[in-house]
Amino acid sequence: MAKLKIYGDSISGNCLKVKWTADLLGLKYDWIETSVLKSETRTPEFLKMNPAGQVPAVILPDGKALAQSNAIILYLNRAHKGGLLPKGDYARAKVFEWLFWEQYSHETAIAVRRFQKHYLKKSDAEIDPKLMEKGVAALTRLEQALQKSDYLVGDKLTLADISLVAYTRVAPEGGFDLTPYPALLKWIARVERDLGVRPAKSKKAA
Repeated sequence: MAKLKIYGDSISGNCLKVKWTADLLGLKYDWIETSVLKSETRTPEFLKMNPAGQVPAVILPDGKALAQSNAIILYLNRAHKGGLLPKGDYARAKVFEWLFWEQYSHETAIAVRRFQKHYLKKSDAEIDPKLMEKGVAALTRLEQALQKSDYLVGDKLTLADISLVAYTRVAPEGGFDLTPYPALLKWIARVERDLGVRPAKSKKAA
């Protein structure tokens, strides 16, 4: 029987959220390491599967391709009757709200600045200062939400937590100091335990 194939780069939070979801659901899969830094997402073979030239991308057991991390984790959870979405239309919509916000207002600052600083080795002077401003605003919003609840939606782990912890836990690699956000730090540790992943190394900016 064909297995799920996950094309992902291990340095990418977007890719790890797919891996973590698959692991939580107990899915069998093949992980195909696909390096962004080595331009392995730009090969003709990869572009045929995902014309956007991005990871993660998956080939489902039926041979269909699917891309975009949050679309993938939503599909996997529903297809395998996972418990990573809450009951009730409003609660589910709140998860979707966080997922959309993550890709528009969070990942575009924190992940981008991390990639430029940590992997491309750009100096702070070379990086758009608006990325720091936008990232701090995103972390502040998360802190405010998590002062009221242990998880982003409801009282247990959902796809919202998986999606947002992926880059938040490594934000210090992008120059973001997490020590001013105590509720956020407790949430990161809580979600890492739920996922069974090693804690991120540092809370302070790199």
